[in-house]
Amino acid sequence: MKRLIPKGLYAITLENFSNGKNNITVVKEMLDAGIKILQYRDKYKTKLEKFKQCEVIRKLTLDYGVFFIVNDDIDICLSLKSDGIHLGQSDLPITKAREIVGDDINIGLSTHSPEQAIRAVEQGADYIGVGPIYKTFTKNVNPVGLDYLDFCTKNIFIPKVAIGGIKLSNLSKICKYKPDNICMVSEITMAVNVKLTVKKAEEILNDYY
Repeated sequence: MKRLIPKGLYAITLENFSNGKNNITVVKEMLDAGIKILQYRDKYKTKLEKFKQCEVIRKLTLDYGVFFIVNDDIDICLSLKSDGIHLGQSDLPITKAREIVGDDINIGLSTHSPEQAIRAVEQGADYIGVGPIYKTFTKNVNPVGLDYLDFCTKNIFIPKVAIGGIKLSNLSKICKYKPDNICMVSEITMAVNVKLTVKKAEEILNDYY
C-alpha cells in the first residue's frame, strides 16, 4: 500500500559536501535530528557503491519510520522497497516508471517551469520538486525564483517540494508560500551541528504551518 509523503522538512544526501563524512554518517545525524523525509542522491558512486549505502540507509529509515526516496535508480528503489523514486526531466518518463514500480511507490519529478509541472500531474506524478528557487551548486539549472513556486502552490494540487539554495537565512520567505515540503540540502549536510540546524529549521517551519 502506498505511503503518502509527509509534510515538512525534506533532506537529501550530498556526500561531496558533508565535511568529509560519508552519507551513512550524515544520515544517522539527520535521523537523530528528527528528519522525516530523506532522499538518497549521489551522482558520483558506482551502482554497487550506491546500493551498499542505500541498503544500510534503508534499514535505518525503517527503524526510524522515515519516508525514504531513492534518486534516479529504479532498480535500487525496487530491490530495497523504498517509499519513493525521484526522477529528473532527462530520466525515464513517469508513465514508463509507473509500469515498472507499480502503484505502491511514490514517483516524484523535478520541475522547472509551469509546463513541466502541469505535464507531471497529467502523467501521474505523486509529487513534484519545484526549483531551484535560488542558485545552487547542486543543480546545473538556472534558478526559477519565487514566481514559479507561487504558480505551483496556487495551481498544482499534488504535493510540492520547494528546493534549491534554501538556507536558514531565506527559509521564512519560502514558508510564506506554504509548499507541502521544503528541501534543504547543503545547509544540513555541511552543518557543523546537524541536529541544531534541523531544530532551527523546524522552529521556522512551525511558525507558518
